[in-house]
Amino acid sequence: MPESDLASPSVDPGRVRELKNREDARFHAEHPRCAELLARGRAVMPNGVPMAWLVGSYHHIPPWVADAQGTRFTDVDGHSYSDFNIADMSMFCGYAPEPLLRAVADRMARGNQFLLPTEDAIDVSEELGRRYGLPKWQYTLSASQANTEAIRVARVVTGRNKILLFDGKYHGHFDQALVERGPDGSLVPEERGLPADVTRQTALVPFNAEAELARALEARDVALVLAEPAMTNNHGLILPQPGFHDALRKLTRETGTLLALDETHTQVVGAGGLTAAWGLTPDLVTLGKSIAGGVPFGAWGMTDAIAEVLNQEKGADGERLQLVATGGTLFGNALSMAAARATMFEILTPEAYANTQRLGECLATGMRAAVERVGLPWHIHHLGPRSGYTFRPEPVRDADEARACSDELLTRLIRIWLANRGVWEAIVGAGPVVSVPAADADVDAYLAGWTELLEALTR
Repeated sequence: MPESDLASPSVDPGRVRELKNREDARFHAEHPRCAELLARGRAVMPNGVPMAWLVGSYHHIPPWVADAQGTRFTDVDGHSYSDFNIADMSMFCGYAPEPLLRAVADRMARGNQFLLPTEDAIDVSEELGRRYGLPKWQYTLSASQANTEAIRVARVVTGRNKILLFDGKYHGHFDQALVERGPDGSLVPEERGLPADVTRQTALVPFNAEAELARALEARDVALVLAEPAMTNNHGLILPQPGFHDALRKLTRETGTLLALDETHTQVVGAGGLTAAWGLTPDLVTLGKSIAGGVPFGAWGMTDAIAEVLNQEKGADGERLQLVATGGTLFGNALSMAAARATMFEILTPEAYANTQRLGECLATGMRAAVERVGLPWHIHHLGPRSGYTFRPEPVRDADEARACSDELLTRLIRIWLANRGVWEAIVGAGPVVSVPAADADVDAYLAGWTELLEALTR
């Protein structure tokens, strides 16, 4: 969709561009030190940043962070932000929480990596089993890697190669997950650098489309359906229609396909994520980001039957047999395990989830009231601590509907407007999330900036 094609006919595209140009200029003028660091970084890093895509994520200079505490971070130019993106939810526990600092410092002092297990791994596995209802667990350093390992094990269990994803997904930067529909509807690699035949390993269907899901599984060649319980990367949020998860579970069982739920983003709704909240029964669950307070960590849980294929066999001379392609030198390291243990037992408590739920509802209610007050035909969604907006009156049901009502220029205006007022909600396609240390004052700050923008847009 061209930048000038606004989803909302009640917003003047010329006004959007005028405001965005003004706000971009203000941000650049107020961040000279960030500009200096970006220029210096270009001599030693592609695009001047440690991950090349960071520059493309913004129309403005990326802030270079100096420090952070609680809900706020400060950049090298001295600007402080109340963070509602929380590093794409990886910092849901907030910055520098005391239990995490204590656990990490203690573990570092006693050794942080051994390529051997520590007792924390048992405590973490027992707690994850209690939260998500799956008895066996393995560990990586990210949810992307956890998804990769879950796929490999599913191939061994089923004897099949293909995986099925839902259109509009994001499950990490590994080959099979980076497939999308091209202009003619055929599957194509999503980005450069992927093997040309990657599309032969992946099926893609719309979320909430039971009939298309059934047709895709009918050939019984799909090893695994990998899905978020609610889709979180579609310029908003796509919730399952009534009965969709029941149909998904029924169809996968009937066709001998395993079902994995990626809770990396949705785990913020409560202990056990949406798996527990909605009573879902997947074969595997994958986790990452905030479950260890932002310390690199990934986990995947599985049934006892699936775990059987990981049991090592040894030959007569002790040689290892029947290996599955899982594991990494730093996976399951002592530091990550200590962080996960402290995070789950001392930070992600029932009281913490209750407070973020309360504040998330306050945020959504306030955003909705502001939209209604100025008469914009936008839908405000809400899921636990998360809110957001869709530029049409009704919630979207699949990625096609999300794309049809998206407006990148307007979304980027919202981001830069809030940033210039001390509120960070950076990633296009996400939405504000209330973190564990957040307070009413943080929500008030977001709503003040949001209301001011809506008034400026409709004035």
